Amino acid sequence: MKRELVLSCIVASLTLVRAAHSQSSAPREETWVADGPVLAIAQTPSTIYIGGEFTYVGPYTGGGVPISGSTGLAAATFPKVDGSVHACVADGAGGWFIGGSFKTVGDVARNNLAHIRPDGSLDSAWGASANKNVWALAVSSPTVYVGGSFTSIAGQNRNRIAALDVTTGQVRPWNPNAGGDVLAIVASSPTVYVGGSFATIGGQTRRGIAELAVSTGLATAWDPNANGFIRALAVSGSRVYAGGAFTAIGGQPRKFVAALDASTAQATAWDPNANNAVWALAVSGSNVYAGGDFTSIGGQWRNHVAALTASTGQATAWNPNADRQVMALAVSGSTVYAAGGFTTIGGQPRSRLAALAASTGQATGWNPCGSGAIFSVAVAGSIVYAGGDFASIGGQPRNYLAALDALTGQATDWKPNADARVLTLAASGWTVYAGGYFRNIGGQPRNYLAALDALTGQATGWDPNPSGSLYPYVWALAVAGSIVYAGGEFTAIGGQSRNCIAALEASTGLATGWNPNAGGVSNPGVSAIAVAGSTVYAAGDFTTIGGQPRNHVAALNASTGHATAWNPNANSAVSALAVSGSAIYAGGTFTAIGGQSRNRIAALAVSTGLATAWNPNANSGTASLAVSADGSTVYAAGKFTTIGGQRRNFFAALDALTGLATAWNPTLVNLHDSPYVRPLAVLGEVLYVGGGFTSICGRPRANFAQFGVVRAHANGALWGLYP
Repeated sequence: MKRELVLSCIVASLTLVRAAHSQSSAPREETWVADGPVLAIAQTPSTIYIGGEFTYVGPYTGGGVPISGSTGLAAATFPKVDGSVHACVADGAGGWFIGGSFKTVGDVARNNLAHIRPDGSLDSAWGASANKNVWALAVSSPTVYVGGSFTSIAGQNRNRIAALDVTTGQVRPWNPNAGGDVLAIVASSPTVYVGGSFATIGGQTRRGIAELAVSTGLATAWDPNANGFIRALAVSGSRVYAGGAFTAIGGQPRKFVAALDASTAQATAWDPNANNAVWALAVSGSNVYAGGDFTSIGGQWRNHVAALTASTGQATAWNPNADRQVMALAVSGSTVYAAGGFTTIGGQPRSRLAALAASTGQATGWNPCGSGAIFSVAVAGSIVYAGGDFASIGGQPRNYLAALDALTGQATDWKPNADARVLTLAASGWTVYAGGYFRNIGGQPRNYLAALDALTGQATGWDPNPSGSLYPYVWALAVAGSIVYAGGEFTAIGGQSRNCIAALEASTGLATGWNPNAGGVSNPGVSAIAVAGSTVYAAGDFTTIGGQPRNHVAALNASTGHATAWNPNANSAVSALAVSGSAIYAGGTFTAIGGQSRNRIAALAVSTGLATAWNPNANSGTASLAVSADGSTVYAAGKFTTIGGQRRNFFAALDALTGLATAWNPTLVNLHDSPYVRPLAVLGEVLYVGGGFTSICGRPRANFAQFGVVRAHANGALWGLYP
């Protein structure tokens, strides 16, 4: 009886630990995110290194941010938008209306429309939603006009344009019923000017542009009849300025921008003659500011932004010279705010958002720095609200590599500035090893593989220079003492012929005599390496290695490079390995390994290479693996949608004892593409996750996330640790 009781207590204790370990947790708020996929992670106790396809890292802010007009800093607190903001407008009382393509604002459901109060909080009483994208907003109290692609808004049928009550969000009877998307709105009582891609609106045939009566929603007789869509509108005195993708409007040939008589709808003599689309317009005094895709406008070469004289249409000397398109403009006093996709403007590096001196066109010191394209910018008092397809404002440019402080989650000054994507990383002492597609990194030419100083980010003299195949990239790195193991597709590295795998001296970068010589297929490669004691485990797409036939996975003697007797014999590629105690976890596309049927994930005995009973049975490929510090949980990522007996999309936590999926279900979302997780790393009580996603565990996060692993004390209390 006593023995049964003891066993019962042990089982209960294990159950408690595993149940606690699998509890859901939200990603850490403070950890910075990236503007592109994170493909590699390496960590030390004080620093997290990430590599991938990104060019920026910064705090997660969401797609709409109020920014101080003086400091350029985001507001301390504001409701974060999970998605893209295409339009923002001041409500006239210190708050903002925002529209776009989003589902939540401040973790509250809001479909494509929201109102932000003057104190920066979400207006819970104003709950109007649209069933499709909102592209344009204008306020003329007590009405907010909304344009977009929607067919339903605030519970009423409205085709692409509607009028809502500023206070309640209720739909007004006004119903112009546009036959195509509405992309621009300007309220100029007693009429509303609208632009877009429609051919009918307000009960009349109107191509691209129309004037609607505020009282009825019907189109007036005003009919400029554009031959392309209108994206920007501005009204000044007796003129209506229009920008877009047209080449004829108001009865005259006009390329991409025109001034229309507000009475007759005829094009005036004003003709800047842009050579490409105009996306933004703003009028201030005697100047008309234009932004877009053009490189010539007003008779001068002007890249993407220009000031045009209101009298002649000629470009002034004002020339900020943006390197990419400008999509939004706003003028406030002596400052012109520009937003878009640029990275330099006004003679300075500025990431997608800048303040330009109205007198000189030079960028001021104001530099919020955005992670993605900014579509809309509006000024109210001392606040600039920016909206777009970004996840972060206030970060730092980082090309393909960055270092984050493990305590704060913020970027350090480390900046190797690679010229192409980084696929794999390893950190050892004061050195960070990087492999990928790059040809320059750390201020030096380095082909696909480099050693970087962990303090300065500069490339050291270590230069193995992989080469020989069409794509001699390095996919896998592991460091053991004075040896750096590299895997990939190369046929030469470190000054020697080495097929797909090599051991390099950490001091010189030269290949040692260790030469397993992977091959046996037309395009062999080594995609994963793990070192345990005197054994180097290698996985990939090969059928011979270490002088023996070995299908896709092998154990190599660390001294000789010869294959040991360990031979799981996978029937398809193995792309991930993780060592934990007496087990080697393997992931890939195989359906048989270690003498058993195992779909894409398996645990192999270190002693025999045979598959254990552990069998999560993924329905598609497994690309990444990591094991919790206590060995109780195996984290897996790949293309699967079921694993461990549960539906888990692309990412799962598996019980290391049973192979079953834990209760933790870290749902992935990518608003722009298929979501995926690639690198996984565990440091103490923390799990780091990288990949291509915009949301994880129901929380918006872009491409990188940090989780504290939940634990159980002896008394059963749950707790989570962050660095």
